[in-house]
Amino acid sequence: MHDEQLSAVLANARVIFFDFDGPICDVFAGLPATDVAKQMTALLSSQDQAAGAKAAETDDPIEVLRIAHEADAAIGDEVEWVLTTAEVEAVAVAGPPIPGAVEALQAARAAGRAVVVVSNNSAECVQRFLGLHGLGDYVMGVVGRPRGQSHLMKPNPFPLITAAEKAHMDVMHCTLIGDSLTDIQAAHAAGTTVIGYANKPHKAALFAEAEADAITGDMQAIADALTTA
Repeated sequence: MHDEQLSAVLANARVIFFDFDGPICDVFAGLPATDVAKQMTALLSSQDQAAGAKAAETDDPIEVLRIAHEADAAIGDEVEWVLTTAEVEAVAVAGPPIPGAVEALQAARAAGRAVVVVSNNSAECVQRFLGLHGLGDYVMGVVGRPRGQSHLMKPNPFPLITAAEKAHMDVMHCTLIGDSLTDIQAAHAAGTTVIGYANKPHKAALFAEAEADAITGDMQAIADALTTA
């Protein structure tokens, strides 16, 4: 899983960007994403049948949101409100943080690294989860989904550039920990390094092909690497 590369990547990172859904929280563990996507699609279909039919082909709420915003800005805003509400509800029943996530956040602070959470989920749900689990002190900022501008979500580099500005750091001196291909793509576009969190077996090869700078299947390995970096 290329864990030996983690220390080198983290040693050069002054600020660490954590993706939220995956590396920190399994957002829809208690409130299935498929149910949320269906609710969003039903609303979209009631106002735009063609867009609703397209949305019905996916069970990913984020993709439904993209489709809604592409169809019509006003409808997109309504659908996004449904998603944000569901996300805030979901994190309350999502269970504890991902194993190793708390240790990674603690290790980042102990190593003098600033942490910004950068997510395609709403900032509201990220902040609620951090508050519920007493993690707010480990995070200097949250960059959530740009409201009403789904085209600026990752893989667009905009959230990472925004996060670097929030941390008053050149993006070149940051690294992103993410569990999706869009994270890898956003990091490359922004000019930052990226650690692929391969929380499913097929992702390691996917991230290697996408040229992630390091790959791990264990958030505890992030903590350990930060401790020794």
